Amino acid sequence: MVSGSIENQSFTISMDNDLHLRGNVHAPAARTKKPVVIICHGFKGFKDWNFFPHLADTLAENGFYAIRFNFSHSGVNKKDFDELDKFAVNTYSREQEDLNVLIANIKEEKLPFSDQFDLERVGVLGHSRGGANAILFATDHPNEVKAVVTWNGVSDIDFFGEDLKKEIREKGVGYIANQRTNQDMPLKSKVLDDIKANKDRFHLLSKMESLKAPVHVVQGDADGEWLVKGADTMQNTASHHSIAVIPGGNHTFNAAHPLKETTPQLDEAMKETVDFLNQTLGS
Repeated sequence: MVSGSIENQSFTISMDNDLHLRGNVHAPAARTKKPVVIICHGFKGFKDWNFFPHLADTLAENGFYAIRFNFSHSGVNKKDFDELDKFAVNTYSREQEDLNVLIANIKEEKLPFSDQFDLERVGVLGHSRGGANAILFATDHPNEVKAVVTWNGVSDIDFFGEDLKKEIREKGVGYIANQRTNQDMPLKSKVLDDIKANKDRFHLLSKMESLKAPVHVVQGDADGEWLVKGADTMQNTASHHSIAVIPGGNHTFNAAHPLKETTPQLDEAMKETVDFLNQTLGS
């Protein structure tokens, strides 16, 4: 698909156990060595959700190769949440392994346009839970990742409510309502087991504190209270990183799925992101 002077090509990376990483690479007009930005969706998100295609287009228009993809256990194959059996056992450990597979394929030039990726200038951007994955991946890959952006990102990997966790522990599975799709989305005990087993490995505040790659926290001040407070805590814990507060911005920066038009809050988040990536990666 071509949008103006930028181009978007899809890819599929197949792994064991019928797992796949399905994604799109958005390429800038100039097919020369340019920085790369990997985009991580969040909980109940996916690569085609809401603002992700527009975000990738905007990054490409500003001189970046942008990669949006579905984690292997996102729950989405061909349409909204048609693989809930995989969603039910999605873990941070699995998502980190997916990112390892993705970066390996990038290095081996197996993705569209990847012969023109500048691997000395790689950034990772994540929304919500994806922000946690971006921070964790950057911490484990200091030689590869040179910049991180979080959009309304979590400050603690364990964001599930106590009632849901009790249900999962007692019954082996709990359910979260998806009001948009009218589905009850299952979560199995494997999800909680992974969080417990990796409490130190996935401790976001300590990872932020030690992370040398610059992080830009982009946070809407009309988001959930725990997320707004979490952004303040991240900034207070790791003040060498930067933060931008988007006035009136909710968890999606006031954009709706499917995205039909942008919002002032989304535009401001885009500008903050592009400016930061230009400063840290250059385009």
